[in-house]
Amino acid sequence: MKVLFIGDIVGTPGRQAVTALLPGLQREHGIALTIANAENAAGGFGITPSVAEELFRANIDLLTSGNHIWDKKEGELYITTERRLLRPANYPESAPGSGVALWERGGTRVGVLNLQGRVFMPTIDCPFRVGEQKITLLKEATDLIIVDFHAEATSEKQAFARFVDGRVSAVVGTHTHVQTADEQILPAGTAYISDVGMTGASDSVIGMEFSDVIHRFLTQTPSKFRVAKGNPILCAVLLDLEEESGRAKAITRLQLREDGVSAS
Repeated sequence: MKVLFIGDIVGTPGRQAVTALLPGLQREHGIALTIANAENAAGGFGITPSVAEELFRANIDLLTSGNHIWDKKEGELYITTERRLLRPANYPESAPGSGVALWERGGTRVGVLNLQGRVFMPTIDCPFRVGEQKITLLKEATDLIIVDFHAEATSEKQAFARFVDGRVSAVVGTHTHVQTADEQILPAGTAYISDVGMTGASDSVIGMEFSDVIHRFLTQTPSKFRVAKGNPILCAVLLDLEEESGRAKAITRLQLREDGVSAS
């Protein structure tokens, strides 16, 4: 089966890129399941119910997130009832929402697990131990399991992927907003990439107006970041998974502009 994972959607430009490009990608590649990280989809920080519904209407099946999922207060209540929106599973159990989803269509089941790293990130529960527990539970339902590992450190992402190699179909890294060129199939059959990249304005610093970011670096004072608008791009990975075994057959990096031309 073909699964499309879209990198961190940043603000209106990211959502517009999804609306413009996703239908063509789904038709061209015969996509069965579309997942996107949407923790920055509302104004560059967090998510709201209206933004999530907009992305679902754009034919995204599941939304994952990360540390910015809590940035919009209205999203906190929404995540308690909307099972298609995930937060990292290694937040405390008392946190709103869930970090696991089981998608099913036409008799095919896919488990999706959202985890957050701890290196240079908020200190929460261990993603390795929580991940192992959740994967064990998901394996009771399906061998097709996709993990969004939302983390800063490449070493932590790589270590986790090796830790679960052969037990999940794919480990897709998010958070840095910069697509990496290390996509691969690990020895036991798990697809991996350190970061799928960002869907938003490429004329930016990780989706934000570069003048705002430069000002903060120069002055070391708090300043508001505005979502950049120039040259929107969609970053994603296309996963080709073997339904019988859950192993990955291929992982392909994608970078597309709104004119449909590959930017890679």
